[in-house]
Amino acid sequence: MDKYLICGLGNPGDEYAGTRHNTGFMVLDAFAKASNICFEDKRYGYVAETSIKGRKVFLLKPTTFMNLSGNAVRYWLNKENIDQQRLLVVSDDVALPLGEFRLKASGSNGGHNGLGHIIQLIGQDYARLRLGIGNDFPRGGQVDWVLGHYSDEDMKLLQPAIDMSVEIIKSFVLQGIGNTMNQFNKLGKRK
Repeated sequence: MDKYLICGLGNPGDEYAGTRHNTGFMVLDAFAKASNICFEDKRYGYVAETSIKGRKVFLLKPTTFMNLSGNAVRYWLNKENIDQQRLLVVSDDVALPLGEFRLKASGSNGGHNGLGHIIQLIGQDYARLRLGIGNDFPRGGQVDWVLGHYSDEDMKLLQPAIDMSVEIIKSFVLQGIGNTMNQFNKLGKRK
């Protein structure tokens, strides 16, 4: 059976819930809710399993904290013997406006520590879905911004991107990264 690993980046702990840096966790929570599955506390992360048309899908929310996300990703890829081409990492991105998203087959970390640690451990040849959190912060204020909580107004802009991300994950599993990028990237810009 084909296996896929979908990793949402974030930090564990209630104090981080609903923060911009936990956008990856929020996407996976939405996917799990839509799929009627629950996360279990396992090694290096919260893990949920489901299948889509005969393909096994593992959802991973690392508990390693953001800067060590690669430990969780590498462990679950190895444990389940999942090909790196079937890994999709979902993260926040300050370079994109709030509510926009971009899907890429590979690339640099774009300054994101979670993506950076994954690249250190497995290389940069993996798919990633980045959700814009905007960058409306003063110089030197990035840490406070990414660890800040979304407002209700923010969520109105972000929720459509989260909902779309659930569809993107399904498409990635069923059609692969190329077709999914062609289908969804044009929808990732806010009008």
